[in-house]
Amino acid sequence: MTETSRTEVRVEPCAKRVRTYLGGHLVADTIHPVLVWEHPYYPTYYLPAADLTAKLEPSGDARGSTELGDGTQFDVQVDNATAFGAAVRYLDSPIPELRDLVRFDFDAMDAWFEEDEPIYVHPRDPYSRVDILASSRHIRVVVDGTTVADSHNARILFETGLPPRYYLPLTDVRMDLLRVSETESQCPYKGTASYWHVRVGENDYPDIVWGYPTPLPESQKVAGLVCFYNEKVDIWVDGELLARPSTPFG
Repeated sequence: MTETSRTEVRVEPCAKRVRTYLGGHLVADTIHPVLVWEHPYYPTYYLPAADLTAKLEPSGDARGSTELGDGTQFDVQVDNATAFGAAVRYLDSPIPELRDLVRFDFDAMDAWFEEDEPIYVHPRDPYSRVDILASSRHIRVVVDGTTVADSHNARILFETGLPPRYYLPLTDVRMDLLRVSETESQCPYKGTASYWHVRVGENDYPDIVWGYPTPLPESQKVAGLVCFYNEKVDIWVDGELLARPSTPFG
């Protein structure tokens, strides 16, 4: 059994219809999902066992934590696919609301929907907000002593729990110093990001620039713009050098 410890578990009912699929087949369809914060950063969906259409077979493994209790793992089976160990139930959880619910590993499923719109990576936190504001502040990005971007036409993205991100037009960036990366990442609020390396002189700085070519509808304001990690470069705003923030992305 794998033991994990959580400092706090928050449980809240959600009013959205939630569906998840595996191998093209419906696994669960519910209008009574529950958001569970197993850690402080983002929630996970737990779904009523009564609303499952897939078959759960005990995998013989277990997982749990001090707060959630002992969990029994299950293989998720549909007609043409099996996701091994992708579901867990806490039948004797010290948190009563969890006992009739099933937690599916988000990445093990092929697709998730809130109402009729797909979601990615994990459920969006109803207490997190993303604001994207046009700004004429003077933004200058310096890497290894070289100015790589200089703009008065930024879009500043303010996201709960993270430092402001400065998205800049490509025309204000030294594209001759950027090299396309094969790296991609996904964000439940913004969509799929592409990355670039920066090369200054003989030094390479991998994956310190990213952008969303086709962001999700709520983040369309950053479409086609690029952003540099505040944690890894020097960013000057109206002539003032910002302190590099301490985040998981540093």
